[in-house]
Amino acid sequence: MPIDKEMPILIVDDSRPMLKIIRNLLAQIGFRNVDEATDGVEGLKKARAQKYGLIISDWNMEPGMNGLPFLKEVRADASIKHVPFIMITAESKTDNVIAAKQAGVNNYIVKPFNSETLKGKMAAVFGAF
Repeated sequence: MPIDKEMPILIVDDSRPMLKIIRNLLAQIGFRNVDEATDGVEGLKKARAQKYGLIISDWNMEPGMNGLPFLKEVRADASIKHVPFIMITAESKTDNVIAAKQAGVNNYIVKPFNSETLKGKMAAVFGAF
């Protein structure tokens, strides 16, 4: 079953330039219904207020809630725990990948990345593109 390119996607990152980059990469692969948050606290509020088909979050965010606690909060909330979640990070530490997987991440992307990498990770999460 192909991915619904109209599904709302929430991207969470404390860097405005990175939010713009991710939004542009999503647009390159056909996704235009994109919302943004600048940390996990704001992301959690938005995720609880609107139904998203995917959450893409940075690992490191300052000064608010980082990606891993955000992921854990999402997975602990019955109303949003089912939402697919992709973590983005500049670090490829094995411990981080393991921690994210244990917390329930669906996929993991190491920066820098391009639209093809994002598309591939999304296809792995949804099973088709």
